[in-house]
Amino acid sequence: MILEQYYIECLSHASYLIGDESTGRAIVVDPRRDITEYLADARKHGLTIEGVINTHFHADFVSGHLELVDATGAWIGFGEVAETEYPIRRLADGERLSLGQVDLEILSTPGHTWESISVLVRERADSEPSAVLTGDSLFIGDVGRPDLVNIGDSSTDDLARAMFHTVHDKLMKLPDHVLVMPAHGAGSSCGKNLSAELTSTIGEQRVSNPSVQPMSEEAFVSMITHGQPAAPAYFASDATMNKRVHPLLQQGRTVLEMSPQQMRAALEAGVRVVDARGVDDFAAGHLRGSVNVGFDGRFAETVGMVAEVGDQIALVTYPGEEQESALRLARIGSDNAIGYFNVGRDGQFPAELMDLVQSAPRTTVVELDEMSAVKDVTLMDIRNPSEREAGAIPGSIHIPLAQLRNRMSEVPADKPIVVHCAGGWRSSVAASLLRANGFRRVSDLMGGYNAWVDARATL
Repeated sequence: MILEQYYIECLSHASYLIGDESTGRAIVVDPRRDITEYLADARKHGLTIEGVINTHFHADFVSGHLELVDATGAWIGFGEVAETEYPIRRLADGERLSLGQVDLEILSTPGHTWESISVLVRERADSEPSAVLTGDSLFIGDVGRPDLVNIGDSSTDDLARAMFHTVHDKLMKLPDHVLVMPAHGAGSSCGKNLSAELTSTIGEQRVSNPSVQPMSEEAFVSMITHGQPAAPAYFASDATMNKRVHPLLQQGRTVLEMSPQQMRAALEAGVRVVDARGVDDFAAGHLRGSVNVGFDGRFAETVGMVAEVGDQIALVTYPGEEQESALRLARIGSDNAIGYFNVGRDGQFPAELMDLVQSAPRTTVVELDEMSAVKDVTLMDIRNPSEREAGAIPGSIHIPLAQLRNRMSEVPADKPIVVHCAGGWRSSVAASLLRANGFRRVSDLMGGYNAWVDARATL
């Protein structure tokens, strides 16, 4: 049996290739849009991809099912209640799919969404299951959140109750040795306590996962509906795209380099300029009106917080990172990267753009304390709710980064604004977004909340 996991850190996303070496038949589960790796591995193993299974309508990325159908002629499988614009194979609870010796069983596992399914894998039809691909139903360390994609007018609580039964009546009934292989890992906004481990077992989760411990249904509902990360605005767009026929991603596509004149014109036309360099380099000098979303972090997801999926985007990147930056955007359906402009790690912009270059003010903890003492600051916490619940700087206002673009009207502009996150990466995003939207006295807290806590420990 072939069972390959493909994991991309930027989106904390895992997809899978399952193949039967005796027959050469294969299935891909939860694919991303850039499908060349699946095709290459299928060729390497002598496999023919005959089906694509999505465990649910993903909200955090655009699935590659249409690309794989175009490349291979495969069928697309979803849970029974899924509704799409394209033909699908409806997969019922308990249905068995044979690849030859390798046998797949569909488990209906609603809770994250109503159409959610898991795929139970057996090396032979008469053997014990060896793995379960759980999508966003069961994670390593958590379960999927129930509030992202509701079908019809169902409430979040209804999905949370469905998840309770999925976990306790179905997934936790599997044998302890069964490998758990989810669709996401640590950092994903599809849950709140995901582990950095990429696989586990049912037995390990039975012991270590707080969300699957014996508890009442009411206690479970309260646990998984409370403290979830703020969802990026693009999630709704991607969930909708995954139900519809949409343009295919051109595999291996490239974006073109922009001249200084083209970059100036893009800024003047209101194109969203995303500077993908590191926080320190951006602070030292950047193009006025650009937003800093570092390539070294959750790049695609965060760009989806500061720009609409359909917006035109011009990229400022370090040499060698431009094409991967554009590809990461395409994975969330943002196909309108109009080009890139390279800036070396020396931070030097060409003379033609120097009149547009400015530095970004940053504030130390000592300076923040001085400003707070005379009440001459608006301190903004852009962390997620669960982070803030664990501790907050007194007097700060709270607007999670994922919500900031749509809550600009709530930001006071009568005092200098200091933005903070946990360590300083997200605050650079937020501060630059505020400046790009006309707020003039904005800085970010160097080292973030962690630096503030450390300073208090030394007093």
